[in-house]
Amino acid sequence: MSPIDVVRESARAGRVVLFEESARDGAQAKTLMSADFRVRLAREQGAVFGADGPRHVVFAAGFPAVCGQEFEATRQVALEAQDSVSPSAICRGTVTDVRLALSAVRGAAHARVMVIVAASEATARALVHSGARQALDAGLDVVKEAVGLADGIAVDVCLVDVPRADHALVAEYAGAMTGQGAGTIVLADTVGDLLPGQTRELFQRVAAGAGPEAVLVSHLHNDLGLGLANTLAALESGVRVAACSWLGMAERSGMTATEQLLFLLAYDRAKAEQVLGPGCEPWWTQPDLTRLPGIARMVSAETGVPLTVTTPIVGTGVATISTGTPFTHPQTFQPYDPRQHLGLAPTVVLTHLASHRVLRAVAERLGHHLDPAQTRTALAWVKDRAYRQSHAVVADADFAAYLDGLTAATPGS
Repeated sequence: MSPIDVVRESARAGRVVLFEESARDGAQAKTLMSADFRVRLAREQGAVFGADGPRHVVFAAGFPAVCGQEFEATRQVALEAQDSVSPSAICRGTVTDVRLALSAVRGAAHARVMVIVAASEATARALVHSGARQALDAGLDVVKEAVGLADGIAVDVCLVDVPRADHALVAEYAGAMTGQGAGTIVLADTVGDLLPGQTRELFQRVAAGAGPEAVLVSHLHNDLGLGLANTLAALESGVRVAACSWLGMAERSGMTATEQLLFLLAYDRAKAEQVLGPGCEPWWTQPDLTRLPGIARMVSAETGVPLTVTTPIVGTGVATISTGTPFTHPQTFQPYDPRQHLGLAPTVVLTHLASHRVLRAVAERLGHHLDPAQTRTALAWVKDRAYRQSHAVVADADFAAYLDGLTAATPGS
């Protein structure tokens, strides 16, 4: 008996599966994760879903044909993280590449390979020097052979440049490849220039033409800043497997960010139902969102991709307050409670916008209790320093040093 394809099972049950690309497509962002780090990341991401990690995360471990080191990194993930995720090896649409990819993951539970096939005339000419139908025909032959060689390993197909392809042709071959045993069919936008309405229509048309057995996957880039919006549009159309990457790492402007997509679908039931439909049950195990900030910091440290003050969900500005009214009424000025959903305690940051209350709160955190006169003097110093340094945030260390001097100079303090 063939092992159960837990990704197909999840998608067909209406559960959401993340097709994690940061170790593979993130390389196009000029990053390189070590083999040990890929294992660590796969385990941490799977742990977000507890024992159901393999049913919620496909982890694209690497592209074995790149070199021997990449093969070994892919195999290490497959063997050492197989209990946490469904490990996948990526390959071109050739039998040689397929054999190598299968050998990289063979023996691992829930193992997969993903075969890349050109779908548009432009990419077919560029990648395999043929027309689109000829490329898809050749891809179908490779899928047949891959399934025959797989011995229980799931075979996925990534159809490249689908938006610029003939959608009826894509649907025809998505159905045929599924009929030959493909686990999922990834529709990749490749150049990232779709709008959400176009994305919704694309996935609806291909799904209708491919038939009810086809499990479609979205792979959508962020060149116009619409990667997340387009992925939500695909999910609205019925897709349940979505490619994403930590911190949005991928070529050019990146792709849908894992932490943003997962948080949006998991933190608010009402929002999930707006995307996935009333009564949706997207998770076998409710994801532990408090793990997201730590994973993001870990990925940033490994790759050098920065977490900025405006990075959603995991950036340095999350759970920070610097002005008076949000300080006293924080729930009125934020879309969610960072402590409740992410485990992040609020931090008061001292800037040129500080009020008396904000300044006193920071001073008390630093061990100083200021009287009204000291507060006014300190506030004037803070604003002057911020403008002199042309930087909004006054560092705690600088403010603490100033307060030491201020309180020492004040009689009775």
